[in-house]
Amino acid sequence: MNTQNDINFQRIAEAIEYIKMNFKEQPDLEKVAGKIHLSPFHFQRLFTDWAGVSPKKFLQFISLEYAKSILKDQQATLVDAAYETGLSGTGRLHDLFIKIEGMTPGEFKNGGESLLINYSFAESPFGKILVASTVKGICYMAFADDEAKTWSELKTLFPNATYHQVVDMIQQNALYIFTKDWRKLSEIKLHVKGSGFQLKVWQTLLKIPVGQLSTYGSIAARIDKPSASRAVGTAIGDNPVAFIIPCHRVIQSSGSFGQYHWGSTRKTAMIGWEAAKAADYPIINNQ
Repeated sequence: MNTQNDINFQRIAEAIEYIKMNFKEQPDLEKVAGKIHLSPFHFQRLFTDWAGVSPKKFLQFISLEYAKSILKDQQATLVDAAYETGLSGTGRLHDLFIKIEGMTPGEFKNGGESLLINYSFAESPFGKILVASTVKGICYMAFADDEAKTWSELKTLFPNATYHQVVDMIQQNALYIFTKDWRKLSEIKLHVKGSGFQLKVWQTLLKIPVGQLSTYGSIAARIDKPSASRAVGTAIGDNPVAFIIPCHRVIQSSGSFGQYHWGSTRKTAMIGWEAAKAADYPIINNQ
């Protein structure tokens, strides 16, 4: 005998399959709800509880991934991509990319072709790092235990950019974070790309005071998404600028330091180092 939980799961699975198969028609909430014999209100709440996102957001993700595949693999025009995805025009395609990817469809298509990126390897208290910059600011910073792998990850973010291995003033200013007064952190400029949600999470990380810690749940609450701890964790893991955007200051609610993109041992060392260094300067909040 099926429980209500089983029935709900089957309904959501059916709705997901329907959206995946019919996304080109851009079905609205009422139509999808009708397919599984629920009211739009009940379906909206049930789907969000099970899938973690609203039906509309799920449809946007499916549409975006299809549009990206067309632009990347088939080298379609923006008009073709919008039409094939079931969108009414390039304006809606543009809005979809900006909202979720944090870039225009043209920028996605050319892979950063118009960008000039300077990069260099440098030493830090926590090992070698790769730091990269555009004229707007730091676009990437990562610990480079494997230089070739880290360099490859940078190129994956901006595959068609022009790269110069050179140290510039933007990089030097950013690297001062390891040796100078942290009260000057606001002088560091960032040039990062991401979805609106990711950018909001990264901006919130910048507000965690030096020498202090936060939790995934606290970050979710601060961006008014209290049930999105898992999504917050994913956004933190996608942080493209190590240390400056301090994802290492986020720990589990249990008090465990948890995992870290560049190694849990390094995360522990950074937290301890900052706690000791914080005594040298007044604790500030990077508003």
